[in-house]
Amino acid sequence: MHRIPIAVVGLRFGRHIVEQLLTGPGREHCELAGVCDLDGDRVRAIAGQTGVRPYRDFGEILADPAVPAVGLFTPPAGRAELICQAVRAGKHVMTTKPFELDAGAAAAVLAEARTAGRIIHLNSPAPTLSPDLAQIRAWQSEYDLGRPVGCRADVWADYREQADGAWYDDPQRCPVAPVFRLGIYLIHDVLSFFGAPESVQVMQARLRTGRPTPDNAQLALRFRDGGLANVFASFCVGDGDHYRNGLTLNFERGTVYRNAGPLRAEGCAAELALVMARDGRRGVVAQAQLAAASGEYQWAVFAGAVRTGALPDEEVDRRIVDGLRIIGAMARAERSGATEVVPPVPTSR
Repeated sequence: MHRIPIAVVGLRFGRHIVEQLLTGPGREHCELAGVCDLDGDRVRAIAGQTGVRPYRDFGEILADPAVPAVGLFTPPAGRAELICQAVRAGKHVMTTKPFELDAGAAAAVLAEARTAGRIIHLNSPAPTLSPDLAQIRAWQSEYDLGRPVGCRADVWADYREQADGAWYDDPQRCPVAPVFRLGIYLIHDVLSFFGAPESVQVMQARLRTGRPTPDNAQLALRFRDGGLANVFASFCVGDGDHYRNGLTLNFERGTVYRNAGPLRAEGCAAELALVMARDGRRGVVAQAQLAAASGEYQWAVFAGAVRTGALPDEEVDRRIVDGLRIIGAMARAERSGATEVVPPVPTSR
């Protein structure tokens, strides 16, 4: 089948997406048709390196009938408005986490896109369950694990950043920075199993970063059904296991571990184990090693959806919006130092 032409907007992070489209997993499914950024020098440099069209602005892309899809990798604040413009211009959209800062704006544009039959995908939460999350769901059913009651999730990397005036420096646009930038993947993973979020608490610190935003943080979550989760995210751990996205997920009758041990097999993106007690003895009853995990861009799914018009399940939209509801409450908790309630989604933008 033909590849889907796509123009990438926002080249600070989007340069990584350009690489995925030229030489990585997106190459077989989408064709890089052009690039766009507010920084003209950056556009000219990447267009010159790749041989694709340099678009002067977003409006020029929206007016181009030869480009059915947009890869939107601008900062999250206000991104819903750009997605809305793309949807109204008849474009499909691939974007990234976090989807937006405003949960109400996100809910509105997702609803409009669904009505218009336009595809909006992002890497987290992805349009279809990743292999690791799907395996955990399957074990939950097969082994009658019951409901989830608790979760500890962690992710870290080794950054030594300096302030550069980017949105990463702004607590308003980048609340609880390690959780907003890295832990958001884990928030969406947790939302794959737990119900509606109820309240949040935040702890954070600046250990060595040159930015005014924190580099070491954790988020505590309470869900309406009584489930509890904790997300730890840090830019201060240099043990070589960056972006591990560890998960310890307690069900009523068993515990699932993802990337929770000290070592992982070579080329393994997700290493899973299910532990249960049987006949009074605790043991591992199931294991899996997977080459793909949550947080990856599902280019084949995106291209197929653009061709067929197949919309994601509405549950995906719920997880997107619930993640942003949590982020909004997290931002308030960062400022107040108190437990903050996760409010319902506003009905209008």
